[in-house]
Amino acid sequence: MTRPVHPRRDSRQGDLPDNPLALDQQVCFALAIASRSVVALYRPFLEPLGLTHPQYLVMLALWEEQPRRVSELSRLLELDPGTLSPLLKRLEAAGYVRRERDPRDERALAVVLTDQGRALRTKAESIPAGIVERLGLPVEDLMDLHDRLTTVIAAAKG
Repeated sequence: MTRPVHPRRDSRQGDLPDNPLALDQQVCFALAIASRSVVALYRPFLEPLGLTHPQYLVMLALWEEQPRRVSELSRLLELDPGTLSPLLKRLEAAGYVRRERDPRDERALAVVLTDQGRALRTKAESIPAGIVERLGLPVEDLMDLHDRLTTVIAAAKG
């Protein structure tokens, strides 16, 4: 006879499942699957632009503001310089960005968009709406999810 699952109560943590190690109860598992699934939705939109998802994130940051120092991009995107550097090299080889000395500080390396990189923004403008359509969720729900994830990220950094 199987026993029904009755959550235990912990005043600090709310209801805990009887099996706290059940895979389907893990926040990390749900986040990992959600992340891979959503990033995969971007692939058909990004491939025609010649971008991977991490490269797209770099371009989003540069479309918001440029030039950006490599150290600033690293901090903003939460990528270590060893991961960011190859991304920037590939974007530079594609003709989308140029790395140059920061005019405000000659010791720092800055990343600027090329004309081709700026023009790519127009092609990318349809991506957010395409993702919303593919997900089939109301924009309000997605914005709420974004807010909740931002809260989780802040809590994890503690």
